[in-house]
Amino acid sequence: MTQAREPESGRIGRHSHNYMTIGDVAEFLRAPVNIDDDPLTPEHLASGVSVDSRQVRPGDIYVALPGNRFHGMDFVGEAARRGAVAVVSDLPTAILPALVVARPRAVLGPLASAVYGSPSRDMDVYGVTGTNGKTSVAYLLDAALTANSRTTGLITGVDVRGPRTSYPGVRTTPEAPLLQETLASFRDQGVDAVAFEASSHGLAYGRVDGTYLRAGVFTNLSPDHLDFHPNMDEYFRVKASLFRAERCRLGVINVDDEYGRRLAAQIDTEMVSVSAADPAADFYVEHVRAHARGTSFTLRSPYGRFPVHLQLLGSAQAVNASAAIAAVAATGNDIVSAIGGVEVLSGIPGRLESVDAGQPFLAFVDYMHNGAGQRTVLPFLRSLTSRRVIAVIGATGDRDPGKRVPLGFNAAGMADIVIVTDESPYSEDPATLRASVVAGARSARAAHVIEQPGRASAIDLAIGLAEKGDVVVVAGRGHSPTLISGERSEPFDDRAVVRDAILHRSPQRRQLPTG
Repeated sequence: MTQAREPESGRIGRHSHNYMTIGDVAEFLRAPVNIDDDPLTPEHLASGVSVDSRQVRPGDIYVALPGNRFHGMDFVGEAARRGAVAVVSDLPTAILPALVVARPRAVLGPLASAVYGSPSRDMDVYGVTGTNGKTSVAYLLDAALTANSRTTGLITGVDVRGPRTSYPGVRTTPEAPLLQETLASFRDQGVDAVAFEASSHGLAYGRVDGTYLRAGVFTNLSPDHLDFHPNMDEYFRVKASLFRAERCRLGVINVDDEYGRRLAAQIDTEMVSVSAADPAADFYVEHVRAHARGTSFTLRSPYGRFPVHLQLLGSAQAVNASAAIAAVAATGNDIVSAIGGVEVLSGIPGRLESVDAGQPFLAFVDYMHNGAGQRTVLPFLRSLTSRRVIAVIGATGDRDPGKRVPLGFNAAGMADIVIVTDESPYSEDPATLRASVVAGARSARAAHVIEQPGRASAIDLAIGLAEKGDVVVVAGRGHSPTLISGERSEPFDDRAVVRDAILHRSPQRRQLPTG
């Protein structure tokens, strides 16, 4: 379970809508309020919700969650000093008016939605879930909606932005109070359509609870996060929960894998299908051409047949764009405008993001961090060159150890040179993490495999080895701005480090080091 003291990103300004009294909250939760001689009364107003005592503001309800290392109730005194008007938890207290519920996390999302005035009911909210492609589809939705003259908000692990809001994303899906507060702020800014990423962690922890979706998009499902989910069936069950009828009005389902087809067969709400393999799909992607300048394809739909020319790289973006177009068109917007919007989008941070500093080879930074991502991205990079593909890869610590060996094996099967280095090891030993990936890479008996500690050194090595016509990809972290090792974190942007390595690259040909 998420640690109760894990900080959220900075909170936004107070919204102008809706207040609940503590009595209202008690009625909503069906939990009596224990006042215990506190000067606050059931008529006192609650204007916000927080799960982090350090970020409580006057008027907040503090929801004290149990966690791995701490219980939120350990910090109820701090919440009171900062102005909390009540506490919701599974434990009683005399420090604040207390509402005791059996499962505080289960009520967190609906409570936050109620306190902030059910903001998702006042706009069209599009949620995107799946193993890969969530960020891309969210950006594509935003572009398609903007081209339809909608005032949009975007909530992703890369950034959160609206007409008067812009800050880096911290989690793929924000904690429930921050999600509802952000939606309320967007509503106050005149936003009428929002795209956001719904991760499996976010769904499992109830962060999306209390949010009503005009449409949900399912991209795909492949083995990932199996340190968190016990098996693929449970992983699928969590993802499929986004599409319950009481939560989602329309499902837009990519049916190109077995889990998409399974979801399409069981969904109990309105649905449209998207596919690059099944001509019977409502939105069918055909004649895909992916090249170094972008991706083109033809989209067959209930509204007609349309050519689409994306600036985004990689064939996967054809289906991602089609899912976004389908969601926007099927919710009453103009499909021609939607297509024009996705065609204008010039890039997505950390997703096959090109780094061009005048070098005689191609260099990319990409978020691919699992087998499905590698099987999509690496063949595309291979298609761009008749020379070598050089891949810098690694494995993140404290995450899904079962995918480390396959990461190395897949990369070595599809690249010519694989440089195994460090990502964020968190609490694990970096050398141990590298050893698993190296073992997988060498077992493929295909690429030249090099172990290079230190991510900056590995990137410098890759750039130094690259010759005219080669393709270099630095994989695994994408847009992430920070490396984390133990309790220490350091700023580290792969894109900036790649650019610096190119600018300071020695012009001499370097010899391949032994692995």
